[in-house]
Amino acid sequence: MAAAVHHVEIWVPDLTRARQSWGWVLNRLGWKDGDGWPGGMTWIAADGSYVVVEQSPAMSSDVHDRLRPGMNHLALNVGSRAELDALVAETAANGWTLMFSDRHPYAGGPQHYAAFLHNEDGYELELVAPD
Repeated sequence: MAAAVHHVEIWVPDLTRARQSWGWVLNRLGWKDGDGWPGGMTWIAADGSYVVVEQSPAMSSDVHDRLRPGMNHLALNVGSRAELDALVAETAANGWTLMFSDRHPYAGGPQHYAAFLHNEDGYELELVAPD
């Protein structure tokens, strides 16, 4: 069996904000809305993998810090450089802010065309375009 991601679950402090920011970018990348319930939502990729955002009552903190142990960021493929550029142009209106703007789109190095974004809750998302 080939190794692949089955799903990623992200606990968030505010489900409404997460549905807006994560939902926008995942839908723009072709992920489909999946199950929703009072405490969470899923988005499903074409390959069947999925992302869950959940506002769980079991959280021990309502603050995410990507610089602490745990997940630093999630990186997703984008279909083309033009698509990445279009997404970046829409980020501010959809809950994301461009990081490393002085080095964008090569903040990851001269051969790595990508956008590094963060949302109001401190989660980082890297969008990577093909070479």
